[in-house]
Formats: sequence, structure tokens, C-alpha cells
Amino acid sequence: MRTVDFTKEEFSEKEKRNIEILDILRRRGPISRPQISQEMGINLVTVSNYIDDFIEHKLVYERELDVSEGGRRPALLDLDTKGGYIIGAGLNLTNMVGLLLDLKGNIVVKTQAEQPDLSVTGIAERLLDIIRQVIRRSKDYTSNIKGIGVGIAGIVNKKEGSIRWPEKEPNATNYVSVNVPLKDLLEREFGLPVLVENDATCACFGEYWLQLEPSLQNILFMFSGVGCGIIINGEIYTGALGCAGEPSIHNYKEDQLFNCSLGNPCFLKRWDTDLGIVQDFIAKTGLGSSNKVDLKSVFMAAKAKDEAARAVLNTAAKRLGIKIAYLVDLFNPQVVVIGGGLEEAGEEFLQKVTLAVKEWAFREATEDLKVIYSQLRENAVALGAASLVMRKAFAQLY
Repeated sequence: MRTVDFTKEEFSEKEKRNIEILDILRRRGPISRPQISQEMGINLVTVSNYIDDFIEHKLVYERELDVSEGGRRPALLDLDTKGGYIIGAGLNLTNMVGLLLDLKGNIVVKTQAEQPDLSVTGIAERLLDIIRQVIRRSKDYTSNIKGIGVGIAGIVNKKEGSIRWPEKEPNATNYVSVNVPLKDLLEREFGLPVLVENDATCACFGEYWLQLEPSLQNILFMFSGVGCGIIINGEIYTGALGCAGEPSIHNYKEDQLFNCSLGNPCFLKRWDTDLGIVQDFIAKTGLGSSNKVDLKSVFMAAKAKDEAARAVLNTAAKRLGIKIAYLVDLFNPQVVVIGGGLEEAGEEFLQKVTLAVKEWAFREATEDLKVIYSQLRENAVALGAASLVMRKAFAQLY
């Protein structure tokens, strides 16, 4: 496999077919050429030509023969998981995860750490550190690593290559420019091509590529209630400059004029990553000065039937459901995936979010809608970032 060009945003028809065949092998292998031909609706000779290229590139191998319904038994094909490896790194306001993946999306190496209130000045060093850790633990694979995918919180401007990190302040979250050219820095340090993408976009693609049924082609990923990953007709949507998926608006000069009665803040205003759950719980109980209160402790209290915790989560679920309903009416997705730590809230929280969505969105938009938790959980961003690299690696075979 040659060096992957991450600057390409559009795939040629040949590249799209590369991706489709290799993805079928990734999901369904071992599988025969006739089965691939039937699933794709293209002739067997064309499929065989592609497969021969993949075998030559040591991405695919033939294995034991399939059962025949008469005549010569067709050989089974499978993706060679040792054909290449990808590093994925996810960095957001709560944690960071570094992974090494094989070409089937299996995690070979994983390292992670909590990430409390990281300032903009520490981003580059923490990213370098997590990737160094992955590489140190991947000595048997380093010669065959094809690239690095990074999912990061904030506004990623693909045209300029700039990033604005959401830095928490006492009364608000401010977006601060990351002055270090992260992509160039990482490429110089590790000698590998690097892709940098927004965390919610990465998480959305990770669920689509690795977890959801192929028939689900219109997907929203709610990274708590702060960021939103969008897939439309099987394609990632990031907008003209790459910064789509921020479902909030803000004008600090007129902030006090923009409010609403249902909870604080309004569903269109900027939220904390925890939906304000911790702050609301502390206000309701008076805890916090001597007790450490975090999102997990509120979830645990709710599961233990603490009335204050349950009341706070009920309000948060309704807020999130209203925001999702607005996006459901706008995009009409087949599935909304909720992640960013809210997966720990439990099934009752998810049910209340779903109920609010159905109550506030148009009936036609919610008739067949699925609202689910992320199945990839804390790995979603890193897995999605690595999967974006994997897709480009699959595409660029000549």
C-alpha cells in the first residue's frame, strides 16, 4: 500500500469501488467473489480484477473453499488484518484515547487517560504523548503503520488547517485558537501522514463504519449536546470549510437577551459538555464544596434512586431531546447516536430523551427513527479517526 494522501476530499469512481469491496470484506469476510458480485450488483470479472489487485497489495488473501451448489467450489476471500495498521487518537474535554487498529477495525493496542480541563497550551504535547505511548507499545507493527487519525474537540477549519479549542472559563466556554500547526507537527514527529477532524464527526463515522447496519445511511451523532457529527446518504457532511455540526449559537454582547424558560441554558445556546447536570445537581443539593461531584457520581446517585439526581437527569433528558428534535426535523436521520459520556446515564435517561424527541419533532420525521447510545463508547472518537484514515487507505490503491 502506498503512502496515503490525506489532502484528497473527493474519491474517484475507482476509489469508491475500492472502498466498497474492501469494506464488504472487512464486514463479511470470509466471502466469495460471486457473493461480492451479487451484493454490489456488478459483474464477476470486474470484481475479480479488483480482488487480484488487493491480493497483489497483500490486503486480501484466499482461504478455504466455500461449499458449492454444483461445479467448482469458489474460494473464500478475507481481508488480511496484517496488511496495515492505523493509529487513532481522540482528544476532548473529558478524556483522551490512543489506539492501534488493524484493517478490520480490531483494537491491537489501547492507552487512555482522563483529561480534566486541558488548556489550549497543552493540547499539542498531550497529543504527542498519547501517540508516542501507542507507538512504544506497537514495536511489532511500526513498519506497517499507514497513518494517524486525530479526533479533537472544537472547530476544525480544513481550508486553513486551523483549530479552535473549547476552553472552559468560570462562567462560559470560550473557543481559543490553537496556534501550533498540529497536523504538520505530528507529521514531522512521526513521519506518517496525519488526518485531523472534529471529535463528533469522527465518532459519527466510527459508529457508521464499525458498528451500525450498512442500510443506515443518514446518521446524527450527538456528542453530549455540544457537538454533532453528520452523515447524509452515507457521506460525512462537514460543510464548506469543515466546521459544520455545531448546534449552538452565541453572541457574548447580547447573551442576556437570549434566554428561554425551559431550564438554563436554552437549547440553542452553548452548553457544558455535561449538559449542566453537575451544576444543577450541586444547586439542588448544596453538595460540591467538600464533596467531589462529577457526571458519573450523579449517574450513580440516580441509579440508587436519589430523587435530586433523578430530577436533574429528567430535566437534562428533556433539554437534550428538544435539541435533537430540532435537528431531526432539519436532517430527518434514520438514527441518532448519543455519546460523549452520556452513555453511562442508563436506559431511563435514553427513554426520556427519545420521548422528548417524539413529542417535539414532526411525527413523520420520528416514525422509524432510532435513538441509541454509542456502542463504541469512550473509544468512539479514536476509532472513528482511525477509520477515516483506513477508508482513505482502502481508496488509494493503484
